[in-house]
Amino acid sequence: MKSESVSGADVPPIARRRDDRDVSDCVRVLTEVHEHDGYPVNWPAHAEAWLTPPPRIASWVAELDGRVAGHIGLSRSDVGDAAPGLWSARAGVSIDATAVINRLFVAPWARGHGIGALLMARAVTEAHDRGLHPVLDVVASDTAAAALYERLGWQLLATIEQKWTPEQKVAVRCYAAAMA
Repeated sequence: MKSESVSGADVPPIARRRDDRDVSDCVRVLTEVHEHDGYPVNWPAHAEAWLTPPPRIASWVAELDGRVAGHIGLSRSDVGDAAPGLWSARAGVSIDATAVINRLFVAPWARGHGIGALLMARAVTEAHDRGLHPVLDVVASDTAAAALYERLGWQLLATIEQKWTPEQKVAVRCYAAAMA
């Protein structure tokens, strides 16, 4: 599907590197997504910092009609990421050979325009350009995200239970991109 701009012309979404000026728009969109879908499951104390996990490689935003409509990040493996270990064990390589796709969200008003797939393609390309294999974890209850990954050819590695807090256990689906 394509978007119709204010001028009436069809304008496809674009993806570009996120810069510091985008962070407040990303937090606004993340708030909309959280209210609509419950992502992230636990609202972060500092949403701006949550968007930029410490082992970050890069982040991108998608724009639709000149508005930030989505976000994705690419990071090195960090404590708590399950997919890198699962994929590295299966592939017989170091966890350092992976890159973790994270912080993917699309504004509810912008869905149906291919933004999730567009952002995924940008992050996967960056990982491959760096000689890294992309992996990700997703809450098992997020069936829309899992459907996107599977439609894009990602392989389910396992569904595991993670302990996020002393009182909270969450089922997480771990995926790896298809071999390039």
